[in-house]
Amino acid sequence: MKRLISYAFTFIFLVSCTGSKTIQSMMPKNDCSQKNIFQNPLNTTPKPFHEISIDTALSAQLSQESLNSANAIGLVELLEEYVNLKRQITTNNSLENRLQLLELSQKITQRINLASLEISAVASELDCEEEGITQIAEYMKSLEGDKETKLTVAAIIAGASGAIASGIVLSSNKVNSNLEYVGIFSGISEAIIGALILTNKRKVDYFHKRNALQEIWYGKQSEGSTFPPFVWYYLTYENPNEKSIRTQIVERWENFNELGDKPNNIKKYFGLGGKYSTEELYNRANMFDQLESYIKLLKQDLTSLSVEFESMK
Repeated sequence: MKRLISYAFTFIFLVSCTGSKTIQSMMPKNDCSQKNIFQNPLNTTPKPFHEISIDTALSAQLSQESLNSANAIGLVELLEEYVNLKRQITTNNSLENRLQLLELSQKITQRINLASLEISAVASELDCEEEGITQIAEYMKSLEGDKETKLTVAAIIAGASGAIASGIVLSSNKVNSNLEYVGIFSGISEAIIGALILTNKRKVDYFHKRNALQEIWYGKQSEGSTFPPFVWYYLTYENPNEKSIRTQIVERWENFNELGDKPNNIKKYFGLGGKYSTEELYNRANMFDQLESYIKLLKQDLTSLSVEFESMK
């Protein structure tokens, strides 16, 4: 009987120690970051839309949303030139003016297309980060599931062992001396297994020197920022009647409890990293997913600008 109980405890111990292979050795290097530092005409910080003056001839043809998008990508001056030149053509329809108008039209279209490509580049980096984090979280979850299954089997074996041992004792002449020990051993083993199931949570060291979430949380761009200036303008622009998108994202993270243990996770999520549980990795992946969704919405504004510009021709 003692040997049977000993086997049960040995099995529990072995199960509790399985799956100890380090996940850190499997962590991929971060290769999601973009190679360029946005050395292009969009690499300028726009002035707030409500602080600039717009030619009335232009504001009469474009919506406020499209004008703000044009301001974000540095198109306002070109659009004003286009409108004024088009007005001149009504009185002087020279070949030179028509060629200049065509050249302006191409520049405006190219600028919109370039902005769209940069938005796709930023969204791709965020999506890459999200997928990498989710992959690690899924692997950790599978390890936790395997261990929980083994512990459940161990619980069944422990219970069965206790029942068998009790039957052996009852069939012998040593009921008084051994039956109470069987109950104690069986209870202890099941308690240990229950505790192991409840504490079956893994953590992994996950570090991120490049951290887009940090820029959003603190509202400050870092050196080698994930976001080109016009995207950062889009995220942080705040008019007197509406909160900025950055503020809305931060409030959403807080309201939906993405931060969990807030004091510790603020330092971890928005710093260089640290030990992440499976749930925390999923939270981080969700935060990247939300940010990516907002970035992609900027393409809708650019599409509206492009459509309205086409209607001006």
